[in-house]
Amino acid sequence: VQLQASGGGLVHAGGSLRLSCTASGIIFSGSFTAWYRQAPGKQRELVAALTVVSATTYADSVKGRFTISRDNAENTVYLQMDSLKPEDTAVYYCNVVKGQLYWGQGTEVTVSS
Repeated sequence: VQLQASGGGLVHAGGSLRLSCTASGIIFSGSFTAWYRQAPGKQRELVAALTVVSATTYADSVKGRFTISRDNAENTVYLQMDSLKPEDTAVYYCNVVKGQLYWGQGTEVTVSS
């Protein structure tokens, strides 16, 4: 199983990015998918999650700005990030739980003020 994350980059505060995480070797349908992030010197934290029945949950710090979605046909989970803030700067990781936990390699997001 491999998870390939992409879409990170440098953006000014107030801008938007869309992260993608595409899986191979696993079928997304029936899985729990999530995005985490880890800022320098901080612990990895949950950003957003999407359950098997497509219920969503978000960290308080991103509610109303980030949206998680999943395309089962494409085996891809997305994180749309709007109104970005400098404090959103981090490496973003996707994960999938289906029988066991799988992590992607991370994609770096830098938000300049």
